[in-house]
Amino acid sequence: MMSTVPANKYQFMVYAPDKTDEGTLQRRMSVRQQHLENAKKLGADGILKFGRGLLSPESISTPGAEQKLIGSLMIFEAPKLEDVKKLIESDLYYTNSVSSGSPKGPDPIMLTLFANRFMSVAEAMGRSLQQTSISTNIKERLDFSCALFAPDGDLVANAPFIPIHLGAMSFAVRYQMKIYGKSLKDGDVLMTNSPRAGGSHLPDITIITPVFNPNDPEDIIFFVASRGHHADVGGILPGSMPPTSVTIFDEGAEIVSFKIVSGGVFDRDGLHERMIDVPARYPGSSGCRNIKDVESDLKAQIAANHKGIQLIRAMVEEYGLKIVQEYMYHIRTNAEMSVRNLLRDVVKRLGRNVLSSVDYLDDGTPIQLRVEINEEEGSAVFDFEGTGPEVRNNLNTPTPVVHSAVIYCMRAMLDSDIPLNAGCLVPLDIRIPKKSLLIPSPTAAVCAGNVLTSQRIVDVVLKAFNACAASQGCTNNLTFGAGGKDKDGKVTAGWGYYETIAGGSGAGPGWHGTSGVHTHITNTRIGDVEILERRYPVLLHRFGLRDGSGGEGMYKGGDGVIREIEFMHPLQVSILSERRSRQPYGLEGGGPGAMGRNLWIKQLREEDGDLILEDNEPLNGPPSPASASQKEKENIPPRELDARIINIGGKATIFMGKGDRLLIETPGGGAWGATKTEGGEDGKGVIGSVAEKVKNTVEWAARGSLAERVAAQAGF
Repeated sequence: MMSTVPANKYQFMVYAPDKTDEGTLQRRMSVRQQHLENAKKLGADGILKFGRGLLSPESISTPGAEQKLIGSLMIFEAPKLEDVKKLIESDLYYTNSVSSGSPKGPDPIMLTLFANRFMSVAEAMGRSLQQTSISTNIKERLDFSCALFAPDGDLVANAPFIPIHLGAMSFAVRYQMKIYGKSLKDGDVLMTNSPRAGGSHLPDITIITPVFNPNDPEDIIFFVASRGHHADVGGILPGSMPPTSVTIFDEGAEIVSFKIVSGGVFDRDGLHERMIDVPARYPGSSGCRNIKDVESDLKAQIAANHKGIQLIRAMVEEYGLKIVQEYMYHIRTNAEMSVRNLLRDVVKRLGRNVLSSVDYLDDGTPIQLRVEINEEEGSAVFDFEGTGPEVRNNLNTPTPVVHSAVIYCMRAMLDSDIPLNAGCLVPLDIRIPKKSLLIPSPTAAVCAGNVLTSQRIVDVVLKAFNACAASQGCTNNLTFGAGGKDKDGKVTAGWGYYETIAGGSGAGPGWHGTSGVHTHITNTRIGDVEILERRYPVLLHRFGLRDGSGGEGMYKGGDGVIREIEFMHPLQVSILSERRSRQPYGLEGGGPGAMGRNLWIKQLREEDGDLILEDNEPLNGPPSPASASQKEKENIPPRELDARIINIGGKATIFMGKGDRLLIETPGGGAWGATKTEGGEDGKGVIGSVAEKVKNTVEWAARGSLAERVAAQAGF
């Protein structure tokens, strides 16, 4: 049974949980635990696990046996242990080899092992960051990402954190490498948030730490990095996401490069100078309003990076640096080949190699894409020619964010269970026109480009591939706070709060959209109501699904949500949102999702210039005899119905008075497929063609262990 695997035989692995005392099967237990810990247990007496592509379905003949594909594994389920033994004794062979691979390529089991080991390092970094941070946005909402990078700065692996962070962070790592070269020493830690240095927007601060070879203090073998969204980094408004910003100086502290830790010593004075003093020099702008939270969370990021270094060094000690780095590159190559195969498959399924799409931001700016696929090479050119120019608002999008959106889409369309890494971009040539809002000038405002324009880029890419209907296309960014620099230039300590609000996801061929979720580039939690009301002067009156806001079709779009917040003290409140004038589109005849809406429920106040009427004086027209009794019946305060209800649009800053409310209705997702045929209900016409498309494109449905990983993240 332990003989060498002949060239014409197949390798597979076996796990029989009810008979682990038997010698042969016992020796497989540790292998199963190491390599297949993320596979589903099917609950049978005997389970055989095969590397995909290594076992021919025709070679299995055991009565009552069943094969299943789960992620990248082929599962063989036998009803009895005796059936397992029959296969072991048959002409099939198995091995627990952990070699670095044959001349034909890497060992498939080791490839899976290292993919999961690298991802587990990022996950452990994330757990450390979540447990040691103190701010609501990072600790409760999990608005952060952690990842590993190769010595050349390319992304190696990550856990499923925030997609828009992950594709962009490699730009930040490579930028710092150009500045410092080989001058970095063990104990040095770098900090950056500048969009021109690989950042996304200023609240997203990246902490980068080199990992040195234990046997060579000058040899960098990896980088680890964490990126967290800090609720306030200064700027003209609390929350550092001002809807009215027109330059990057309006948005807070910009740090191109800063060695926040040098030789193990934390530079607190340098941090305060860059976060408080420098941004306050800009007219109308303040420094960081809550430096205590920011400093604590940055230290948590530094600690998370250190956790990653410990785990990488343990891996190197276990397997040796040569093997670890070999599989680091094997994993990237595997991702590259997966994307090449995807592109070839797209040409076969759609019957064409040129794809195109266009969509528009609420202000009318076009995002245009043309994809030309080389089927033979499995490569593609993504050309954004035709996209609008830089805009005089904050919808401009740094180039790293564009790459993040594209790499996310390619990974999302793969059915292989692989880490998102730089290999996904190798077959792609991304071309962005100069002077467009996707290559903004260094001083352009960009805070909304990271959270709004990026969503539209994702929709445009997925639309070109006909993968699914539009999502809510927005993250519904809400910020409020106090403090900073007043009109006389006096600076007071303050605070800022930031959250993103869920909406509906788009439907696809074979599935309905999901209601009340963060979609695409964001992956954060919504904060707990109790924590929100305990820490901040607000009351949450309503938070639930917005029924009927998803598009109607064969597969319905997901519904958005309604969130209504009352402010107990006067506060400056900002909303930054999209899809308020353009509906999320459906595909293949599916209906669009509903647009979002932001309403200010303003209490009447004479000091605001509101007209205050007597209780018996009608507000509009003659009095209604039933009005008083109706108010009493519905438990409405006497003047509540007389509050002003004002649509403030998609992007606004409002000074909310005590008792004022903000009612946010987020967009729904688009539907896929028409609800009825052009020729009636006979199954022909539009519905028939859509059914055929569903049959041919069901491959877009999610597979693998991604859902399990997301569930694990939710357990933080």
